[in-house]
Amino acid sequence: MGDPEVSSERHRVGRSISSFSSFRIIPINDDDTPHSEGTNFSPVDSLRSIDENANVAEEIDSWLPITESRTGNAYTAAFHLLSSGLGNLAFVLPFAFTSLGWSGGIVVLTVFFAWRLYAICLLVSLHETADGTRYSRYIQLAIVAFGEKLGKCLAIFPIVYLSGGTCIMTTITGGNTLQLFYKAICKNDQNCLDKSPSGAEWYLVFICLAILIALFSPNLDSLAWVSFVGSIMGVSYFTILWTLSISKGRLNGVSYNPSDNVTTNMERFRDVLNGMAIIAMGFRGQNLVLEIQGTLPSNPKHPTRTRMYKGVIASYSFVTMCEFPLAIGGYWAYGNMMPENGIMVAVAKYHQESTPKGKHKACPRWVRSCIKLLYGGLAYFMAVAFPFLISLAKFIGGIALPLSLVYPCFMWISIKKPKRNSLMYCLNMFLGCLGTLITVVQVAGALWYLVVNKLDANFFNP
Repeated sequence: MGDPEVSSERHRVGRSISSFSSFRIIPINDDDTPHSEGTNFSPVDSLRSIDENANVAEEIDSWLPITESRTGNAYTAAFHLLSSGLGNLAFVLPFAFTSLGWSGGIVVLTVFFAWRLYAICLLVSLHETADGTRYSRYIQLAIVAFGEKLGKCLAIFPIVYLSGGTCIMTTITGGNTLQLFYKAICKNDQNCLDKSPSGAEWYLVFICLAILIALFSPNLDSLAWVSFVGSIMGVSYFTILWTLSISKGRLNGVSYNPSDNVTTNMERFRDVLNGMAIIAMGFRGQNLVLEIQGTLPSNPKHPTRTRMYKGVIASYSFVTMCEFPLAIGGYWAYGNMMPENGIMVAVAKYHQESTPKGKHKACPRWVRSCIKLLYGGLAYFMAVAFPFLISLAKFIGGIALPLSLVYPCFMWISIKKPKRNSLMYCLNMFLGCLGTLITVVQVAGALWYLVVNKLDANFFNP
């Protein structure tokens, strides 16, 4: 079977190879070792071949934008996490309280926030193994935990939806925000309002700005300054929204009774499901945790998880200070009069007058530029063609919810292999099963909500 040291080295290198493939994990076991009987097999030749494959895998990984540069630190990780964690869906959190009420809303918001934070910590701990193997993409970890076929089946669609869908909805939200800003500047000047660009043109302005930034950013690490600016703007924007709402006081006739908006118990139940779905999707960015951690350098004495934990604590402290006051303060100010589209629309509606103004070589730069232009153009087209996609966010988002609540728990059990009936085993199994149940209920509730309220499918009419 060969020398034990050779076998041990083969194991170590084999595990390192598995960390570099985004689509296939290559297991190397003793059973795969050819016998020398009747062959000219040499353990030295095998090790040489393994080392060559590992070098090729490392070289390919260095070509990819996520892992091309590993010069990040705890600060850049915190900026990436904060800018990705403050999503536009958080603006709808106060509307969820209209269905859940004060106590229910605060409890559900706290539980989901703690659950998301726990899932992030699991992903951070699974990113790097004791022997230095790193999984810088969610699909890699899913394949290692669940096997190649099941891992791809479970992870590819949610990841594609979250990546592409987020770009499309961000384009829609960004274009609408620019339009609201323009109207706020114009105030009651009808001549100025008549000259306002159309919705599609605002989308085009936003996507052109995004493409321009992407063209000058070759990898994720180089986007740290964008995340820094985005973090400051995000925190400022959230703070302005909830402080402005509170400073203006409660609206006349405001009510906090969830039963005021429904007439039957079935409608009440449907609204509760809808409120839970909104809060479940209010915290985002979990699918990017491994990629962000992949930008950090690592060595045996200083693994990446130490700096990543610091970044997580710092970033989610700000997320807490932004989203909890927004949800609670927004509900206090508007109560059941909160519009379905969230606090941004509420501020514009009620305080308009008082609002202040696959290749086997590295991609050449021109190829990356073309891909970014094509991707941006596709996102723009989808945003113009399907401006109602935001209405489907709760339904389709429910399908991707396991990425945040379910998979991290089951992946930790599969990879760490804790003792059955131990505390961590029971906790992760309970959370994984509960997350699966919540996903099913959320998708059913969102579909029910769409059927009852009907979908305004305004194709090519943003």
